[in-house]
Amino acid sequence: MIEFGILSFGAYVPVTRLQRSAIHATNGWFAGGLRGLAKGEKAVANWDEDSVTMAVEAARDALEGIDRTTIERVAIASTTLPFADRQNAGIVKEALNLPDAVGALDVAGSQRAATSALLAALGGNETTLVTAAEITTPKPASEREMTSGDAAAAVLVGTGTPIATFVASHSITMDFVDHFREAGKAHDYDWEARWVRDEGFARIMNPAIAALLEKAGVEGAAIDHFVVPVAVKGVPEMLAKKAGIGEGAVADTLGANLGHAGAAHALVMLAATLEKAKPGERILLASFGQGCDLILLEVTGAIGSVKPRLGVSGWLARRIESSNYAKYLFHRGLLQLDRGMRAEHDSKTALTALWRNRKAVLGLVGGRCTKTGTVQFPKSEVSVNANDHAVGTQEDYPLAEVPAKILTWTADALTYSPDPPSYYGNIDFVGGGRMMTEFTDFAGDALDVGADLRMMFRIKAYDENRGFRRYFWKAAPAF
Repeated sequence: MIEFGILSFGAYVPVTRLQRSAIHATNGWFAGGLRGLAKGEKAVANWDEDSVTMAVEAARDALEGIDRTTIERVAIASTTLPFADRQNAGIVKEALNLPDAVGALDVAGSQRAATSALLAALGGNETTLVTAAEITTPKPASEREMTSGDAAAAVLVGTGTPIATFVASHSITMDFVDHFREAGKAHDYDWEARWVRDEGFARIMNPAIAALLEKAGVEGAAIDHFVVPVAVKGVPEMLAKKAGIGEGAVADTLGANLGHAGAAHALVMLAATLEKAKPGERILLASFGQGCDLILLEVTGAIGSVKPRLGVSGWLARRIESSNYAKYLFHRGLLQLDRGMRAEHDSKTALTALWRNRKAVLGLVGGRCTKTGTVQFPKSEVSVNANDHAVGTQEDYPLAEVPAKILTWTADALTYSPDPPSYYGNIDFVGGGRMMTEFTDFAGDALDVGADLRMMFRIKAYDENRGFRRYFWKAAPAF
């Protein structure tokens, strides 16, 4: 039995679902031709999320019940990574509280970034956590704004009891430019859709798919799941028909209730497919971007033995509907509002302190007294136990995966927040430990004393003067 392959998978979809009808209600006077796309909803990240925080959540989803000390390498694939010169995968590693003896890799620059990272992992011999995330900022009133969405996914590849094994792959590389975005720019520039469909998808992907099937010795009709992360309607069906793949094998692109998550969408759709795949089925994953990556996988009898915490279906079920298009534009920096004097404070991060406290800040690692068992955050040399201030007895105590409850909370409309009011308060961790934190992803009046919580890795603040974002953990509704 092959013991190397995909060991687990997970995903993440932000909780907010912006209604496309709300976008068109604002922009329809100018771009009336987009009416046909004004159906359904798209997943949009909160102001305190980016590709790194979403990758962390997808990884946590994939690592449910997995021993994290077995991971030897972490990769993040995205074209919207927050840092151009700071290893983004390194932040993911710290947030997951992985051992320092772990390799890290950022993969970017193409819509094929995620499949390229997955191919590298499948071709190696290390236990690799491949994450992919995308948070797009399309131009208002563009077709891309209507079809895009924010999401992330993660796949753990390594030796063990795989749920899917690698069969064959085929890659084509050619500088076919269907769209582009220069470094430092916010928006993609898209070329004419019909030309991309006929000259790109048809002439590049059709022969490549045929070459893969021939290499693997598999007929098109033997493919059970055809995963094509393309937002253009009809393209997956056109490719399937040409390859002899059954129409029923074409996977749902998730366009109706999520949108196209750019470079991450290949792994998002793969995660959704693995949720329902059965032993012996074949999955063909086809990713397009300056050529294409094709990966043929076979599902093993172990499928179902390892499940994500929520998976794509679970995250899609966790949703808050929104028609506030102006709020979305403001959070993407596309609408300038008067933020007031309270927003003018300096958010400089002391990098020396961040280094010294990286386990507490990025990994939410507190302390537990080995003498009394008292849990505290932050960890210190002196125990907070009221009857025994023991010194030098603290051991690391990770709190990120520990459930908590609201002890107190405040809604502050005076402090500046991109999403007012600012909610914060004290929480108690199950089993001990108390901390003051901010709350996120709560809808309306859902915040209440005693409510169950789950910690989530988020952006704490932006330092606009120096171009630096500070991360920390916030409390969200339990799920």
